[in-house]
Amino acid sequence: SVSAEMASPERSEYCMSKAGLSMWVKNLALRLASENIGVFELRPGIIRTDMTAGVTAKYDALIEGGLVPAKRWGEASDIGAMVAALAAGRLGFSTGSIINVDGALSVPRL
Repeated sequence: SVSAEMASPERSEYCMSKAGLSMWVKNLALRLASENIGVFELRPGIIRTDMTAGVTAKYDALIEGGLVPAKRWGEASDIGAMVAALAAGRLGFSTGSIINVDGALSVPRL
């Protein structure tokens, strides 16, 4: 989740757990690189799921206000498409990468 790097005082425990997973991915990538096994971290942004069902109105307003430059919710199919691309195994020399699937939510801007 993008929460690994985006602080949220109301969800500090959630953010910490995601940051911990990020470090685990980096360590796995180092451990498995010699075996040509790629390890990647997918960081979903605001994705329409059962988990976000209770905050739809809140995030609709934030998305309309420009929080997500793509101006839409992410869908499970967006995550699935990225997983399928990774599973195809054509990334060769890449490992340990963070892949944000968030409609540019996490891109720093002025």
